[in-house]
Amino acid sequence: MKLIVGLGNPGAKYAHNRHNIGFMALDRLAADHGFGPWKARFQGQLAEGRLGAERVALLKPQTFMNLSGQSVGEAMRYLKIEPADVIVLHDELDLAPGKLRLKQGGGHAGHNGLRSIIQHIGEGFARVRLGIGHPGRKELVAAYVLHDFAKADEDWLDDLMRGISDGAGHLASGEGAKFQNAVAQRTAPARNAGRPAPAPAPPAPAPEVTPAPAAPDDTRSPLQKLADRFR
Repeated sequence: MKLIVGLGNPGAKYAHNRHNIGFMALDRLAADHGFGPWKARFQGQLAEGRLGAERVALLKPQTFMNLSGQSVGEAMRYLKIEPADVIVLHDELDLAPGKLRLKQGGGHAGHNGLRSIIQHIGEGFARVRLGIGHPGRKELVAAYVLHDFAKADEDWLDDLMRGISDGAGHLASGEGAKFQNAVAQRTAPARNAGRPAPAPAPPAPAPEVTPAPAAPDDTRSPLQKLADRFR
């Protein structure tokens, strides 16, 4: 059994915030992989289903970001699983928009949702870091993460969600490299994929050959020809 957690803040006003990209990813997984309906459980919203051969519970804590660990800890204890069976998807300021990194264990790096989870279950869970970019200055961070994604973000965001859904079975089974490859197929396709092959260059024109001038007609008489031979 795996518990996959998406981090965000509850309520319609936060639904499209950068901070809620974890919720967005879980909504995509639930829709694409036929999970059961979302139910209110463990101070969150829970949906159950399968990813490949793995039984999986998807959890969106409804406690607000800085108390996410309350929901995660309660679900983990009820399901009788270990921190190593927990995977948390969250926004990451230190990655460029659309980039993804998978990490096992570690600290919270200032992320309040991770900080709360670590307080309740320790550091041994896996994290899927979803890049949203950085506003450039520390004092702008709070407003940035609590602001909706821009119109210009829609294409890369959709590619990232598709990639996560494509690789979800590998994520649940612990095949991290295959999961990241599946995401990369969506977010960084081969440079020449889908492009028509360039037309072959036309053959070089054959060089022009100037014909040699024709020899003038010999108008000498037989007698003159004979005399010329002995000159």
